[in-house]
Amino acid sequence: MKLTRRQSIGTALLGGGALTLPGTAEAARKPAPDWKRGFDNQRIADLGNGSFLNPLISGDRADPAILKDGADYYMTFSSFDSYPGLTIWHSRDLVNWQPRKAALNKNIGSVWAVSLEKHDGRYFLYIPVKAKPNSIFVIWADHIDGPWSDPIDLGLHSHIDPCHAVGEDGSRWLFLSGGDRIRLSADGLSTVGKVEHVYDPWRYPDDWDVEGFSPEGPKIHRHGEWFYMITAVGGTAGPPTGHMVIAARSRSIHGPWEQYPRNPLVRTTSVDEKWWSRGHASLVEAPDGSWWSVYHGFENGFWTLGRQTLLDPIEWTKDGWFRMKGGDLSQPIRKPKGGTALPHGQPLSDDFSKPLELGRKWNFFKPAPDESRRQRVEDGALVLKASGIAPSDSSPLLLIAGDQAYQFECDIEIAPGGVAGLLLFYDEKLYAGLGFDEKRFVTHQYGIERGRPANPHGRRMKMRVTNNRHIVSFHTSGDGGQSWKRFDRGMEVSGYHHNVRGGFLMLRPGLYSAGEGEAKFRDFKFRAL
Repeated sequence: MKLTRRQSIGTALLGGGALTLPGTAEAARKPAPDWKRGFDNQRIADLGNGSFLNPLISGDRADPAILKDGADYYMTFSSFDSYPGLTIWHSRDLVNWQPRKAALNKNIGSVWAVSLEKHDGRYFLYIPVKAKPNSIFVIWADHIDGPWSDPIDLGLHSHIDPCHAVGEDGSRWLFLSGGDRIRLSADGLSTVGKVEHVYDPWRYPDDWDVEGFSPEGPKIHRHGEWFYMITAVGGTAGPPTGHMVIAARSRSIHGPWEQYPRNPLVRTTSVDEKWWSRGHASLVEAPDGSWWSVYHGFENGFWTLGRQTLLDPIEWTKDGWFRMKGGDLSQPIRKPKGGTALPHGQPLSDDFSKPLELGRKWNFFKPAPDESRRQRVEDGALVLKASGIAPSDSSPLLLIAGDQAYQFECDIEIAPGGVAGLLLFYDEKLYAGLGFDEKRFVTHQYGIERGRPANPHGRRMKMRVTNNRHIVSFHTSGDGGQSWKRFDRGMEVSGYHHNVRGGFLMLRPGLYSAGEGEAKFRDFKFRAL
């Protein structure tokens, strides 16, 4: 029998066993229930019945770095070109999470997979950045909410994805991409000696559909008599079957490292699965003593949402290894017991009655050092000074929305010579949206400015954007929202994602102010559909 390309993916081996083919009885799955809903009708993982449904945290929460600190859990994610960045999230039960404060305020470049650690009572973030040149920085704080130190450049220009580890002899190390490591000073704020190669990662079969070898994202965990090194290979994006999780172990931080005999531990094996490109895993112990893995993946059909954080139960096996138990993560999973459930997430709506929550909720894209001075809140309005001439050079203010469909609206008032509007923004070269000056609308599509029909509302109007599973529509109102008129331009944005544009970002709702003067934004309302 000749298999289709989709079926051939299923003939690979995972964990020593043959995979079922899509379409067979063994592969049939019952439909997953819908998510429970939280603030602004946003989906949340906790189903309220002792189970949860992935994603753990929706939207672009890539490269999760998790820290267990007594009864508290802290996690942060790659924040790329958004600042303030590296928002710290907090949980007490591993399932429900709240954002706290951003740790990084100075723009040092595009922030990739970090390491969040606590050592001798002090918190550390080791931060790889894509800049000119690339490097790895460290910041530290004596409290998880800061204040965090200024970034210290460690001068590591050829590696990404650092992981802090402490050896059995008390030595401190950064493990790096490619199976390398470098020693850290006793205070963790500088390096000692040179980078050394200590591990050759396991390689997958040549006929697997992957993006590239790309060994990265090492995570070191000490459990019992062993140090475990968990690594991502196969490339972060590209084919949905590329990214995967492998493991090795050693009795010493200095090696030698023994490969897990049933690598990989996790891999998407069919494009029919709910979660694609699963990888970049860490281990963590729950309040009840059970063990779990957090990693990221793309939601089937929604590359535009970026890599979302997933939670997978694990079990330790008699031979001293571990395995993932969650399968393809399309179905509910029993929650760990114990801990206290915090209200999950945060409202994305904003009445601008108090200072902007920069970092916690709103972020500037590629901001200048003084970008935050552009904004202030007064009299129930966000006042945003104009910058640039279009979204591409205006450093828009953005949110992370993790639902497949949502709607947001805002009352917008511009000054003479100003232009402002609402956006679905990937980066400065790929965005969609609608703006206006006092005489004309401006349509943003494919990252360029297109049609400019007449604006009948003048310098103030309400504007609404609906993103219904990549089908985008716009509505405007000149009477404060009593009546709405559909704008005569619809869009389809499923291609606004990394595999088209690069950058590892997501399509984010936001607002911008360009041209001259200041724009006032009032009563920003968000609702997932």
